[in-house]
Amino acid sequence: MSLVARWFLRLTGWEVEGTRPRESHYVLIAAPHTSNWDFVYMMAMAFLLKVRISWIGKHGLFRPPFGWVFRKLGGIPKVRDRRENFVDAMARAFAEAESLVLVVPAEGTRRRVDHWRSGFYHIARAARVPIVPGYLDYARRRGGFGTPIHVSGNVRRDMDKLRAHYAGIKGKYPERFGEVRLKEESSEPLADTGSG
Repeated sequence: MSLVARWFLRLTGWEVEGTRPRESHYVLIAAPHTSNWDFVYMMAMAFLLKVRISWIGKHGLFRPPFGWVFRKLGGIPKVRDRRENFVDAMARAFAEAESLVLVVPAEGTRRRVDHWRSGFYHIARAARVPIVPGYLDYARRRGGFGTPIHVSGNVRRDMDKLRAHYAGIKGKYPERFGEVRLKEESSEPLADTGSG
C-alpha cells in the first residue's frame, strides 16, 4: 500500500513533510477538516509512513457489505455503553493496546465551527499519551505530523501550542476552518494529571 500511496500523492502533487512520530501511543489530530478528500490524503500519508492509524466511526458504517473495508482502514465502531463513558473507553483502549494511534478530527465536522470539540484533549489526558497535530496544507500541498504535545492540564497553554502549529495552514476550503480554540479555555485550568 505504501507504493500505491506514493504514486497517488505524486500524481496529485502532494508531499509528506517530516517523519513519523517515535511514540507508539498518541492522539493524532486531523485538521483542518474541510473536505472528504482529507480522509483520502490522510490515509495515503499514513500508508506511506507506515503508521497504522485507528479512527472512530458511527456503528452503521461497519455493517455489510462494506463494513470490512472500513475496519481494514483502521475504523473502530463507536459502541455506546452506559457503564463507561467514551473518554474512559478510549483511555482503556490505549492502556490495553501494544500501539495505538487514534485519529480525531477535532472540529467534529467539515463545516466551520466556533470552537473545537475537546474529546481529543480529554482522551489524551486520561490515557496519559501525547497529542500529535497532524495537518494537511492545501495551499502548499504538504502534509505531515507536528511535534508531540504532552498535555499539562492547562488548557489555554496547551492550545497555544496547537494554535502556533496550525497558524497559516489552509484547508481545501479555508473559510470552513474555524478558530483553534476549546470552550474550556474560558474556564479555570484543569488540574494537572502529571502526564506532561
